[in-house]
Amino acid sequence: MNCEIGAAAGKIYRFLDKNRGKSLTMAKVKSGTKVKGALFDQAIGWLAREDKVNLERKGRSILLLLK
Repeated sequence: MNCEIGAAAGKIYRFLDKNRGKSLTMAKVKSGTKVKGALFDQAIGWLAREDKVNLERKGRSILLLLK
């Protein structure tokens, strides 16, 4: 399972890096990477734990930014 989460985290990281400087909602990242369900949440947690992303609440959305 760790390998799957790590691979998903890498896919999300590369997507955010490609869109660096843009504030992307979790929904946009999810649709752009096609990582779904709990695996998406676990991968975001992985990136947050490694201090790779900033998460910001804006209204009803959560924005993701690379550090």
